Formats: sequence, C-alpha cells, structure tokens
Amino acid sequence: MPALPLSFLQPLMLLGLLSLPLLWWLLRVMPPRPRRIDFPPTRLLFDIAPKEETPSRTPWWLTALRLAAAALVILAAAGPVWNPKTGAARSTAPLTILLDDGWSAASSWETRIKAADELITEADGDRRGVAIVPLSEPARDITLMPTGTARVALRQLVPKPFAVERVETLPALERFLMATGDSDIAWLSDGIDSGRGAELVDGLRKVIGDRSLTIIEGGAPPARALTAAENAAARMTVKVLRAAANGMDAGMVRALDQKGAPIGEAPYAFALQDRETEAAFDLPLELRNDIARLEIAGERSAGAVQLLDKRWRRRAIGVVSGSSAERAQPLLAPTFYLSRALAPFADVRLGDKSAPQQAITQFLDQKLPMIVMADVGALSPELRHRIDDWIDRGGVLVRFAGPRLAQADDGLVPVKLRRGGRSLGGSLTWEKPQHLAALAEDGPFAGLPVPNDVTVSRQVLAEPDATLATKSWASLVDGTPLVTGERRGKGLLALFHISADMRWSDLPMSGTFVEMLRRIVDASGYTANIGRIDTDTRTETAAPLRTLDGFGVLTPPPANVKPLPVDDRGRGTIEHPPGFYGPADGPIAVNTLAATDRIVPLDTSNLTARRASFTNAEPLDLRGILLSSALALFLADAVIVALLGGGLAMLLRRRAAQAALALALALPAIAITPSPSRADGANDTFAMKAVAQTRLAYVVTGDAGVDAIVKAGMSGLTLFLAQRTALEAGDPVGVDPARDELAFFPLIYWPVVPGAPKPPQKALDRIDAYMKQGGTILFDTRDAIDALPGTDGESRTPGMQQLRTILASLDIPELEPVPHEHVLAKTFYLLHGFPGRFTTGQTWVEALPRSEDDEAASRPARGGDGVSPIIITSNDLAGAWAMRADGQPMLPLSPGAPRQREFAFRAGVNIVMYTLTGNYKADQVHAPALIERLGQ
Repeated sequence: MPALPLSFLQPLMLLGLLSLPLLWWLLRVMPPRPRRIDFPPTRLLFDIAPKEETPSRTPWWLTALRLAAAALVILAAAGPVWNPKTGAARSTAPLTILLDDGWSAASSWETRIKAADELITEADGDRRGVAIVPLSEPARDITLMPTGTARVALRQLVPKPFAVERVETLPALERFLMATGDSDIAWLSDGIDSGRGAELVDGLRKVIGDRSLTIIEGGAPPARALTAAENAAARMTVKVLRAAANGMDAGMVRALDQKGAPIGEAPYAFALQDRETEAAFDLPLELRNDIARLEIAGERSAGAVQLLDKRWRRRAIGVVSGSSAERAQPLLAPTFYLSRALAPFADVRLGDKSAPQQAITQFLDQKLPMIVMADVGALSPELRHRIDDWIDRGGVLVRFAGPRLAQADDGLVPVKLRRGGRSLGGSLTWEKPQHLAALAEDGPFAGLPVPNDVTVSRQVLAEPDATLATKSWASLVDGTPLVTGERRGKGLLALFHISADMRWSDLPMSGTFVEMLRRIVDASGYTANIGRIDTDTRTETAAPLRTLDGFGVLTPPPANVKPLPVDDRGRGTIEHPPGFYGPADGPIAVNTLAATDRIVPLDTSNLTARRASFTNAEPLDLRGILLSSALALFLADAVIVALLGGGLAMLLRRRAAQAALALALALPAIAITPSPSRADGANDTFAMKAVAQTRLAYVVTGDAGVDAIVKAGMSGLTLFLAQRTALEAGDPVGVDPARDELAFFPLIYWPVVPGAPKPPQKALDRIDAYMKQGGTILFDTRDAIDALPGTDGESRTPGMQQLRTILASLDIPELEPVPHEHVLAKTFYLLHGFPGRFTTGQTWVEALPRSEDDEAASRPARGGDGVSPIIITSNDLAGAWAMRADGQPMLPLSPGAPRQREFAFRAGVNIVMYTLTGNYKADQVHAPALIERLGQ
C-alpha cells in the first residue's frame, strides 16, 4: 500500500525535475544594481574614466525561490491527484468483482459499494463487461453484464448476518473464468479469516492462475464483534473482538431490553496489541435478567449484536437437603456440592437453616423457577399438592436420592422406585461399581461427553415398565437408569438416582455434573417449548420469529429461513440466520458468533496481486493548486528583482503624489457607490428552484433535531413517490412562512414543536392566504403516544395545545376525522388509516356537507375538485418516513407492526396525490349512472 494517497496522471513529466540543476546554474547571474549618485557638473568630470563592470551573483535564496516555482510547474504538468480512485489495472479484459458480503463487511458497506461503483465506472469508460460475485452465494449464476445492469445488481446486494464461507464460491468462479478466458479480477476483501482462510487463498491462487488480481482492503473502519456474554454472580460480561491489533481503541456497549429500551452502558478499551477485551455491566440482577440485546454503539453489523434469551438469565434456585450432616460437616454436605456446581450460572438460595418442608414452602412463596431437593423423604399431602401445581405452571423440580428417599413411598418422582437401595462393590456383593454408559440422544444431556472416570457405588432402582426407557436421560453400563425425567404440564421433574454428595458416586466431583445441571437450568423456562426435554418427541423445531439483517436490525424473517432445532447452540447460518426463534413469550436466541469464535486477520501474502485500499475522500486534482502556487512565486520573484534593482523605489517616488491623489479621489467614489441588493437575487433563485420541478415543502422550526428528522422524512417520501408512482419530485425545500413564497408548493408539512414561539402575524397572514388559494398544510403534533386515555385525551397533549395557539389566528373551516369513504383514503392506495410512527392518533380534514338525498351509510367526498386546506394528525408521519443514507430507518415505530412503515409511506402517497389531483376519484361514484345514460 503506498505511503501517501497520491498518484500522477502523467508520471513521465516528472523527468523534468532532472533539469533543476541546469536551471540553478543559469539563474546564478543577475545584472548589477544601478548606482544612484548626485549629479553636479564638476562631479561628472571625476567619473569619466572608463571602468569595466562585472555582474554580481544572484542570492542563493532567490535562486531557490525560482527553482521551487519551476518544480511546481513540472509537478503540475505530471497531473498529481490526491486520494486517487483505487481500482483494477486498466485493460480491455472483462472485469470480475469479488465482493465479501458477510457480517464483517456491514459496518463499512457504503464504502465498499462506492469502491465497486468506481470500478464499474472505469470499466464503462473502457467498454468492458462486468461480473459481480457476492461470495456469500455459491449457487449464484456468474455472468457478464453491461455496466448499467451491473450497477443495478450492485445496489440490490446487502450484507448477510452470518460468516461467509468464501471457499464454496470457488467452483462457480472457476467455471466462469474458464468460459470467459482473460479477466481482470478485483477482490473487495473484508480482511477477516472466517475459519478456512488458508484453503481460500490456495484455492483462489489456483483458480486465478496468471490473471490480473487487485485486492482492495484497509482504509475502512475495522469490524468489531460481540460474543460469549455471561451473566455471572456479580455482573454481566461480554467479550469485544476485533480482527487486527491496530492500536488503542475504545467504545461503549449498550444493553437493551426486549422492547428496545436502554438498560445500561459499559465501556471497553483495547490495548495496543489486544484483539480481545471485555465490557462489564454492574447492574442489579433484576435489570441484568431483562437484557435481551447487547450492541456496540456506533457499529452497524450483525456481529456487533449479541441477542440474549432466558438461557442468559441468572435464575434463583432453591436448594433443600434432608441430610442431618449439613451442620456437622458442611464441606461434605450435599448442599456444598450443589452450591458449587450451580454458582457459575445461578443464584443459589439455601434452605438448610430450617426444616425441609418449611424451606420448600418458603421457596414456593417466593415463586422460584427451580428447586433442588437432596435426599428429602416423604412430604405432607398439602405440600405435595402445591408442588404439583407449581410444576404444572412451569416449575422445574430436581431431586437427588439418598437414604430417606430410598425408604419413602413418594410419588413425586418421574418413575416408580423400588424400596431400599442397590449397593455395588461392597463386601456382600459380587457386583463392581458401575461406570456411566450413555446419555440419551433425545434428552437434555445430548451431546455431552461421557466421562470414563465416573463410577456409581449405590443407587435407587426404578421399577421396570414400558415407559422407563423413554424417561431415562442417563444410564449405567448395566442399563439401569442414573437420571430420569419427564415433563408435567409446563414444568419438568427430574431425578438423579444417586446422592448429591460423594457417598454414592463421584459424579458430583466431575465437570459432567456441572454441565448436567447447567442443561437443566437452561431448560427451566423453556420446558413448554423445547421438545428435547419431552421424551415422547424425537425432534422438535422452533419457527423463526424475528431475524437480524446484516446491519444488526431485527426484521421479519425471510421466506427461505428454516425452523431451528430447539437444542441448537451454534452460530447463525444461511438456513438459520441470527435472530429469535420460537414463541414471543420464550424465544430462542441465535447469534452471529458462537461463544468460542474469534476473528483473525486474513493472510493473503501468498497471492500475487496489486494492493489498494478503500477511501472515503473524493479525488482532488492538485494541478490548479500547484500552478497557482508557482504563479505566486513568480510574482514574488518579480517584486524581489524590482526591489534589488531599485526600479520599484524610483517608480514609487515619481508616482507617489499622483497615486495618493488618485486614491483620495477613488475612495469616496467607492464609498458612495450603492452595493447591489442580494434580496432580489436570493428570491429569484428560490423561485427558480421551486418552479423548476414539483417539490414538497416543510416548515423550518428552528429545532435542529426536529428539522433534521423532518428533512429526512420528506426526502424518504419523495424517494418512495418516485419508486411507486409516476411523480418524480425534486428534493424537499425547507421554508420560513414569514419570508418565503409558499404558493410554489402543493403541500407543506408543519411539525408542531411544543413550547415554540408563536409565528408572527405576518407569517400567519401568508399561511391563511396560502390555504385560501388552494394550498394544503399538514400539521403534525407528533405526540399520539403521549395522549391520555379517553375521548379527548389527544386534544390535551402539549403539541395539540401549541397547535391551538397557531390556529387561533387563522380562518380554519370545520374539521372532522377522515371518514373511511373519504377520497383521501382511496386516492392511490385503499387505506383504512393513516399511521406514522404511531397508530393511535386521528387524522382530521375539512368537514364536507352531506347531500340531502344521500343514504346514511354512504358518505363520499364532495366539493368539486376542492381539497381540504388543512390536515391534522399526531402520528408523526415524517418520523416514519425518515431514512438514513444507507436506507435504514432513523426512528423506531410503536407498536412496530411488520408493515407499519409501509402503510405510513402509503398514507404519505395518498396525501400527496390528494393535494395534487383533488378529489377526482369521488366522481367515480357517478360512473354507473353515466354509463347507464350513455347506453340509453
């Protein structure tokens, strides 16, 4: 990559710099300075003797000045360009653009699209075909296209929310290059190795062969990502990743709840050589459990988002033990092993200071989601009934065996038990301690490794029956169950057939014990949805609810998304993109990166390629600057020569009186000359701009935030009109009613700002004249969400009170809510409402009289071709229309229905068409009568 973003259009002209030493030698000599002496007649006689004069040498600094001017002229002739466009080498071969379009390219997507568009422009100048190859679509057909078609195809591409397997695209690229022959290849790389980087580089080198390759990377902000969120005992942490250790960097991670409301922020900072750091949220447990989304502030990519579901909630779990050794030997008690195993992912509440039944009752009163009972024997019928109801409503009960449970006749277990226990490896038995054999593939422990060092010396046995095999989650080598479980109602009941301490087995000392409990804790809250816990169902899937796009925005799932296996714990893929799956009250989160994923830079040093970088700056031609600088140096040289030669001093002395007199006469003349007025020119410019093309207008309120949103909203509506209708309006214009002419605009959008000063009477008079001359003003108070309950709640909002102040000085006709038969509801689209960011506000128009012969049920709009001069709403239409430069919405919607923004744009189209064409569609109600008359 070059050290400076500088190139030359005619680099051979730089050879002229070699002539500078010759110029130095030529410019060393200058004529001597004329001598000035007094001229008395007698003095003349003494100086008549002839004397040969030799020229003096030019000062070195003057020679350097002249050489600098000459060097600037030579550099200007070479055509220097700052921030030149980076692209493939110029040739006549077709251009193939390889585009990385995974999540890591989303944060700089506009820069990449701009670079690709510049490549297409260069190919257009050379009349070359273009092929665009998005590396996320291996099944895509690669074909050469004209440059115009290539631009359209480029604009239709969007980044994907998952890591791209670029290797899978190589076979299609190889077939295309073999059919095409020679081709210049430009790879717009994101610089990240997604896991198969070496294989990609080797395969690409073989596929390209001796063809020209340009790799464009760098110059854009590096991608950052989130992964491995963990809700620990004291705080929630999440890892922040970056691909390259390119210096110190810092930022902020935001935590949001399920509705998008902010919960907290946590800073992060990278050291010079760090590619991984951590952000920590020191929040109360209740707030941490409400977090549904973590995102890097200012980073727009799916990788910068970490979605959280109930698995990340730190649940409160009650632990009860019936053992009498809890106080005598606490480090050997079952509660000690259970607390240590559950502590990394749950808040453990011990009930060992009271009787077991009292502790269980206390936990039920606290509505804990999960209770663990270690060797608790018989329970009272009343308590058993409460526990059964609690499990049916979604509670999870985990029981561990022991001497008390072995002797009790307890039905609160998933399988029927034999009385007593089974001892293995004792002096009175031939059997040896048993090893763990297998974990059921359809149980919650599926996928866990089976430990070889775990043995069981005692267990409680289950009575054999037809359902025992379906309820066994883990078994010993001899086939007897170690863990059994079943679903009851919405809850779950599980039994470990061993004790929770080391007396019956060494399982509590193993890591497998921790993972088993973690799986069950993860299942608490999902037992109504996850089929892996239900042994009656082999597999179960969850339908997609909302998925992330490449920019990290939750959207309705695409049609090609497949249901997700409910036990899936992997990263997002093309079939299962990141997002939420399952029911809205208990969705499953799928993220772009798995907890163990890390992002590393891609090594392309083995590829023979030309290197270039992305740039956001426009190319700057330096020729004008260099020539102007050279001219300034030449003028300075002329002035210096005049000073050294004395000519300037003589000129000033001779002309001093004349110059002073001329200046004295010129200054008063300049002072009394009237300066041309700019007002008329400005007004003419405004008028020419307004009438050259149909434009929408909006009132500038003076509030910078409101004005920016309204301008973006009107621009978004203008673009939507061009896409959906025949109207190609110009850019919207902000107007000041007190100063600008309003008659040029068919519709003016007025956002009402509470607390703003009332417009002056001059402005109100102009507004009144505008509405009476056929113009329409759309007043939007933007506060429907703040309206109080009740029929008149909307009229008492601050925005509506401010609007009343404005309308009090205007001649406003009688208003009514828009009837569903009104022409405004059918001008272009058939609408049943006019939603914006909000949907609860009413839309008001001028009330039209009802004809005497109309039926009560029919109320079409009347008034000839008249249009309501005023429209009032509180749904914040411009906020729903406002779009960023990348096409993403600026503001969220409430309640956020999937098609709410689409209907907001349609409402805007109907309003614009209504103001432009009048209520012409109301005449269609007479069409049947006219046709009938023509038939007669």
